[in-house]
Amino acid sequence: MLLVAAAAPAAPADGGAPQPVRTTATAETPAVHDDEAGGNADADDPAVWVDPESPGRSLVLGTLKDAGLDVYGLNGRRLQHIGAPPAPGEGSEPGRFNNVDIVYGFELDGHPTDLALVSDRGRDRLRAYAIDPAAVAAGEPPLTEVTAASAGPVFAADEEEVDEQHTAYGLASYSDDGEAYAVVSRRAETRLKLLRLKDEGGRVGYATEDTADLPGSFTLPDGKNWEPCTDPGERAQVEGMAVDQEKGVLYAAQEDVGLWRIALDDGEFGGPSLFDKVREYGVPWTYDEAKEECVLDTDNDPGHGGNRLSADAEGVTVYHAGDGEGYVLASSQGDDTFAVYGRGGRNPYIGSFTVADGPETDGVQHSDGAMALNVPLGRAFPKGLLATHDGEATPADGERESTGFKFVRWDDLAAAFPAPLTVDTDSFDPRDTDRRG
Repeated sequence: MLLVAAAAPAAPADGGAPQPVRTTATAETPAVHDDEAGGNADADDPAVWVDPESPGRSLVLGTLKDAGLDVYGLNGRRLQHIGAPPAPGEGSEPGRFNNVDIVYGFELDGHPTDLALVSDRGRDRLRAYAIDPAAVAAGEPPLTEVTAASAGPVFAADEEEVDEQHTAYGLASYSDDGEAYAVVSRRAETRLKLLRLKDEGGRVGYATEDTADLPGSFTLPDGKNWEPCTDPGERAQVEGMAVDQEKGVLYAAQEDVGLWRIALDDGEFGGPSLFDKVREYGVPWTYDEAKEECVLDTDNDPGHGGNRLSADAEGVTVYHAGDGEGYVLASSQGDDTFAVYGRGGRNPYIGSFTVADGPETDGVQHSDGAMALNVPLGRAFPKGLLATHDGEATPADGERESTGFKFVRWDDLAAAFPAPLTVDTDSFDPRDTDRRG
C-alpha cells in the first residue's frame, strides 16, 4: 500500500529525526525479477538456519512470493529452489510464499527435526519443510516438504474465503517447554493467531491456541479518532514479527501504526503495548481512488507520531546478548533505515542505521524482512549475521523490478555506532528449544 505525502513532513516535536549510521553488506544473493521472464519472483523475507556441525555451512532461506522459496549458502549462492504450490482448481489462488522462520528440534515421527516454516499467503496455510544437515554436507538440496495433508486454512472459514486473500501473512516461530509454536498475522486485518505445531504421522500440522486483535483505530491526545489509511476493505495489518524466546515476548510491526510488544505465556497472548509509533501516526489523509494510493495531509500533522520509523514499519528481529541484554531491530521501510531498540525494560531507542553501497554489494532499500543472529558462522561471519531483504537490488535490468537479500557482518554493524553495539557470541543458542527465562 503506497503512502504519498501531500507536503514535506514537519519536523518532530522532540528535535527531529535521528541521523542513521552507515554500514555495508559483504555478500548478497542473485537479484530476482518480478515479471514473467523472472518467474514473478519478488524477494521478501529471510531466515537463517544454523548448521550444528559446521556453522560456516549454515543456510539463508528467502521467500519469493509467487515464485516460492530459495535456499542460499552464506556466500549468497543459490542451493535449492522450491516453487509455490499451483492453484488447486480453476478460479482459485495459487500459493504465494510470504514469510519464513526456523524451528529447531521438532519431534517429527520420533526424530528431532529442524523445520523451515513458511506462511503461504495465497492458500492461507503454513508450509513445513524438513532441513537435512546430511544433505547440506553432501551439497544436495536440503529441504523436503513435510506439511500434513490435513493442514487447513489458518484464518479462512472455507476455500471460497481463502480466495478473498485475507490470509496468512507475517510469521514468527518459537519453542517453549518442549512445544513449538507459530504466530501468524492476517493480511489486511489486525488479527494474530497463535498456532501449536503437532506431529501427524511424520508430517507437520497445527492447531489454534489463541487469537488476538490489535486496534484498527486510535484515540489521539486531542480526543479525535484516527484510523491509518488503507486500501478500501482493508485494515491496518501486521507483517514483520519476531519472538524473544528467552523473555517470552512477541514484537509485531503494525505497518502504518508502529511497534507492539506482546507477552507470550503458556500458549496465550498477553496484552499488547505500543512502544514506538511511525512518523505518520495521527496524520490526516485522503484516498485517491484513481491512483489507488493514500495521500497524507502533512501540512496538518498534529505531531502525535514518532521520529524513528517511517511507514511502513516492517521486518523485526532480535539480537541476543548476555543477561537478557541485546537489541530489537525494525525496518523503517519509508526512509530505508533500521531502528535499534534495547531488548529489556520499555525497549529504549539506541539508534538507527542504513545498509549503504559498499565495495562488495549495493545498499538496501525498502526492506521488508530481516533476521539477526549472534552465532559465529565461520570465517565470513565470525561474530554473527544480519540478513535483510533488499527491495531495490542492483544491477537493475532495464525497467525490471529487482529484489534480493543482503548479508551484513554483525561486528561491522556494531562498530558503526559511536557507542558500539554489543557483540556477544556466547549468550544464546538458537537450537535450545526451551526458554531460558
